[in-house]
Amino acid sequence: MQEPVFVAIATAGRRDVLTAMLDELSHQERLPDIVYIAPATPEDVDEHAISRLKLRVEFVRAPAGSCPQRNAILDRLKGSRSGTVTFFDDDFFPAKDYLRQAALLFTTRPEIVIASGLVHADGAPGPGLSVDDARRILAERRSSKEGAATSTLYNGYGCNMTVRLTSINDSHIRFDENLPLYAWLEDVDFSRQLAMHGRIVRCDHLQGVHLGSKKGRSPGRRLGYSQIANPWYLFRKRTMSPKHAFVQVSRNIAANIIYSFAPEPWVDRRGRLAGNLLAIADLSRGRLHPRNITALP
Repeated sequence: MQEPVFVAIATAGRRDVLTAMLDELSHQERLPDIVYIAPATPEDVDEHAISRLKLRVEFVRAPAGSCPQRNAILDRLKGSRSGTVTFFDDDFFPAKDYLRQAALLFTTRPEIVIASGLVHADGAPGPGLSVDDARRILAERRSSKEGAATSTLYNGYGCNMTVRLTSINDSHIRFDENLPLYAWLEDVDFSRQLAMHGRIVRCDHLQGVHLGSKKGRSPGRRLGYSQIANPWYLFRKRTMSPKHAFVQVSRNIAANIIYSFAPEPWVDRRGRLAGNLLAIADLSRGRLHPRNITALP
């Protein structure tokens, strides 16, 4: 008997992209038993279009924010004693064998608690990819080989992250809701909490394309603040090493300073830099905290 396979999607502001992503998901070789969708608002989902897809979908109500939306889905699954849940971003398009390969990996490798896959193209660092781009790239990819070749990761990549349900339910680990809204680095925090229960790996047989859609993301000033506040918070919480926190912060500040002279059209570099400076000022006053972004205009 196959172990259950669930999919969890927290979504905000990407109604049409979500519908296209679910349409792609409906062609999986191993269909998910249930797709749980937690929208930030009812307007974020086209329930009529989704109802016509070959998927069993359940909608979950939750406060807006990546962490509370994902946690609301985990609360639905807290009685499950077997199987996996795969967290997909609403703009991640998985290859047709993704869930089948993930089920095979977790069945044959009981030491693994989190697995992320090979992202053939990621639009997040650039202007983003279109739905047609994703479908073309997936059509051109070579089929994955059978098996479970893996390499160790520090953390799962939140856009495509499969987690063993028994590990979550035995440990009662959740996404930290002190990381509000877009929740920068919530995948690091979640992964490092689960790391004591098993291995975190990348498996290249789990493949897909991440559009990196610019809709639904935090504005520049808020994200810039999170780029400092969130690593500092996770460092103090001990779910992010000093080295990783320092690299994150220094890399973000440097990029925002350099590119603020000639910003990319799709990035509010000056807003991010302003957020960086606000966070540094709050750090010097001893009041730096991720939740402060909710008060920023």
